Formats: sequence, structure tokens, C-alpha cells
Amino acid sequence: MTTYRSLIIDDELLARGVIRTFLQTDPAITIVEEAGNGTEAIIKILQHRPDLIFLDIQMPELDGFEVLKEIWPHHQPFVVFTTAYDQYALRAFEVNAIDYLLKPFNEVRFHQALGRVQERLAQRTQPRIEALVNQLLVEQAAQPSGSFLRRILVKETGRMYLVKTDDISYLDADGNYITLHTAHERHTIYDSLTNLETRLDPADFVRINRSYIVNINYIAEVETYFNGEYMVRLKTGQQLKWTRMYRENLKAFYAKSA
Repeated sequence: MTTYRSLIIDDELLARGVIRTFLQTDPAITIVEEAGNGTEAIIKILQHRPDLIFLDIQMPELDGFEVLKEIWPHHQPFVVFTTAYDQYALRAFEVNAIDYLLKPFNEVRFHQALGRVQERLAQRTQPRIEALVNQLLVEQAAQPSGSFLRRILVKETGRMYLVKTDDISYLDADGNYITLHTAHERHTIYDSLTNLETRLDPADFVRINRSYIVNINYIAEVETYFNGEYMVRLKTGQQLKWTRMYRENLKAFYAKSA
């Protein structure tokens, strides 16, 4: 029986554990290594040159696409993407015949994707991953209207699930930890507020200070405060300060309110 060497890449230990557990039931796949971030992934891929990688797209610093961009001239493994991307990206995967797993996924869905990629491994028929990577990187840079996040993956208390951005009233950053506030819950993710800001629709989300991004649809009123600052009162009851550094962003609020 032919065996294939695989490498698991995800910034979350829990997510790597799920894939590892599912792979252990398949004797045709050997796990040679795991990586917890993009930089580590590049080093380990080029060191071990696996046949197959399971690659998380959304990682801090270097994401999955940037990892592939770096390794592709030197080594081209078969790839199963693990992603919380919205439908625009999933359609691109399907057009290019790329295997992906939409988080959160179960064991049945995992083995469906694994079965397809094993068929391709046996035939050595590499899908058009390079075309996909180039396409999605261009779309990310251009930020077309359909590319903004509509859901955010949350990984906590041993499970993974998606939070709709429409349900988020504001985001609160503490270093690289961001708290998503909804009407009744709070969820913490690992990312930078500056990075996440570029992926949220500016028609709905506005930065009001270094630590907060607010969903305009949840603003009840904005009142003048001291020294050119403003106080924002949300429909959910919270009060947040809109600082002078971000006064220009008031235009987005006025445009939405008009």
C-alpha cells in the first residue's frame, strides 16, 4: 500500500488535534510534522517536503495563501485548505478543483475531502492551486464589495463555530486578542485589530479609537465630549469614546445615518 506524508498547519492546537485524530484512522497517511504559524509552516514544509498539507488560511502574521506563495517555487504539495471563508472563496476553490474543509467540519466531511485528495495523489493530478492563490490574493488586495467578512470563526471551550458580523455590535482589542461583542455574548479571537479592520465592510464597521471598532448599525447616538472627542452610546447600552485621532471616520457614520 502506498503511503503519503502529511503536515498539519493551524495556529490553534485544538484544530490540529481534530485533524490528527481523524488522520490516525487512515493507514495510508503518515503525519510527519505540525506547524502552529505561517513562518514555522514554511520552514517545515521545505524541510520535510510532504506529499500533502492541511492548511489553515486564517492565521495571524503569515496566512495560508502567503505560505503557499513562499513555498510554491520550491515545493508543491497537494493541499486541503481548512477555512472559515465565505462563499466567494469557496466558489473559487470549486472552480479550481481545490479540496477544502469549511470549519467547523465533522469526520464524515473530513474523509470525503481526504478521499478526493488521495485519488489525486495516486494519479499525481495536481489541481490548479497556483491559479487559486493568485486569484484570491488579488481579490484580497482589491477588497471588492463581496469579499468582506460575513462570518468570523471563533475557537473556544473545545469547539469551533461562526459568528455573523451582522450580529457584532463592537470589537474590543487587547493586544492581539479581540473580543467580539454581540447582544448577549462575548467571544475572543486571536488577531490584530488593524488586520481585521481591513476585512470588515467599512459601510458597517468604523474604527473609533485604538481599541474599538463599532458596527454603525448599533449606534444609538453620538454626543460631543471634551477636547474634540465624542461619546458613542450603543443600542445595546455600552458607551465608548470616539477619540480625536479617528474623527475623520465620523463621515462614515453620518453617511450611514443620512
